Amino acid sequence: MTFAFARRIQHAPASFLGELFRVSADPSIISFAGGLPSSALIDTGGLSDAARDVFDTDPRTALQYSTTDGYRPLREYIAARYRKRLGIPATADEIQITNGSQQCLDLFAKIFLDPGDRVGMERPGYLGAIEAFSLYEPEFTAVPLDHEGPDPGAFATMMRETPVKFFYGIPNSQNPSGCTYSQDRRREIAEMLKGTNTVFYEDDAFGELFFDGKPRLPVKRFLPGNAVISGSFSKITAPGMRIGWLYAPPEILAAFNTAKQAADLHSNFLCQQILHRYLTTNDLDCHIRKIIAVYSRQCRLMCDLFDDLMPDLSHTTPEGGMFLTATLPAGLHAMKVFEEGIRHKVAVLPGMPFFVDGGGTDTIRLNFSNADEEKITEGMHRLAGVISGLS
Repeated sequence: MTFAFARRIQHAPASFLGELFRVSADPSIISFAGGLPSSALIDTGGLSDAARDVFDTDPRTALQYSTTDGYRPLREYIAARYRKRLGIPATADEIQITNGSQQCLDLFAKIFLDPGDRVGMERPGYLGAIEAFSLYEPEFTAVPLDHEGPDPGAFATMMRETPVKFFYGIPNSQNPSGCTYSQDRRREIAEMLKGTNTVFYEDDAFGELFFDGKPRLPVKRFLPGNAVISGSFSKITAPGMRIGWLYAPPEILAAFNTAKQAADLHSNFLCQQILHRYLTTNDLDCHIRKIIAVYSRQCRLMCDLFDDLMPDLSHTTPEGGMFLTATLPAGLHAMKVFEEGIRHKVAVLPGMPFFVDGGGTDTIRLNFSNADEEKITEGMHRLAGVISGLS
């Protein structure tokens, strides 16, 4: 029979993620293509103790249905961390717990977008956001990134000629580029949005992972009324727990909560309690410093190997996060590098899925968080051989 699928799924962009999972399943391939944090840095002992404490105290409550907005003590913890780290006056009532920050993207688009509405994106932009938003059939306006953030001239043109419902950006260690907005550019973007009906959606998945350990002020600090922040514990505790959150004004959270209740009633309540117990009985800042130290070494090693082995390639030099982007020699297509790389047992992610308006054929994204230094060294030598052979 012929299935009458909705137009939204028929028009959704083809996902490259299935290919990545296939590649990741082959242990002989050194993969820089995925987006995983290091499994070796998950505090399994601390999380095991926290889980045991929850089951020893009040397991029946932890295993029961709960409220859609999430475990209040966890929301209070998140709000207090915003106040302490960033000096912004967050409260628990402005925090909604979600199934990872990826669910924030889906539900936010669901409550804001009708078919044909306009969405602003960085160019390149996060492919997970592109896929989530595309299901609601918007029109995209892509604003190029430079080394300080979205190009201000292109951003101003977008706001003047094609106003968008919201602009989605990753100011801290952007995915895929690894670039970070400058403080001046954050203020400039906020000034252009003041007095408009455009919301700035600030995806802050990597804000805790700056190699110098210093927090950067969010765009929301300069635009409190019409900016939201999504966050996640996936990069700093454990991605398998699938716990993220949205920090937003009450009017947005009311609609968001309605959409979430219809989608899943609430996020995993047991994991919320275990995570809260872990956070309140362990030194999270100490744990994050350990992660930063490892990622900083691995990022520096990857950049140094690019410079030594592939000096003709330009690449970003991240201040934090998990990714960097490299630009290939003229005439070399990213898919050729991907395909030939698989044959030589090294995987990178072609840049095309990150461009909503076409492009990226000369770029590749590399993840440095999920391979140790030995694998990074071997993998970069393999990649250099692939590029040399194709060039």
